[in-house]
Amino acid sequence: MGSEAALRWALGLLALVGLGIATYLTIVHYEGNDPVCLVGGKGCAAVQDSDYATLLGVPVPVIGVFGYLSVLAAAALPGDPGRFLGVFAGLVGAGFSVYLTYLELFEIEAICNWCIASAVVMCMVLGIALIRAVRFGGLDGPPGQEN
Repeated sequence: MGSEAALRWALGLLALVGLGIATYLTIVHYEGNDPVCLVGGKGCAAVQDSDYATLLGVPVPVIGVFGYLSVLAAAALPGDPGRFLGVFAGLVGAGFSVYLTYLELFEIEAICNWCIASAVVMCMVLGIALIRAVRFGGLDGPPGQEN
């Protein structure tokens, strides 16, 4: 990937995609409806209705909304603050996504395609945020050495 501006645009686009997924799941949660499972079956409903659908009383999709808003903020922030926030949000988001995917596979025994899509988006966020930090944050060599 080219310039830092292009990486910031890519992060912003991914944040909007993830925000769309998390917002949809939040709306469905509060309406009390089952999410539309794009690949068929009842996996999305099983995940949404599971004991793991909330964390400390907060619906998991709401946590996702705030996670993707932080990625959007990272994309908007120039320089080191944006790079740091992007890597931090990507690490936390990807780590949380791995944990949630584990729960889907081994505890709930159902797969939600919306959750998997969000996990893929968050892993892409982490990758792009790391590229941005390494390429433009001076992390690729000792201090005083040209990047």
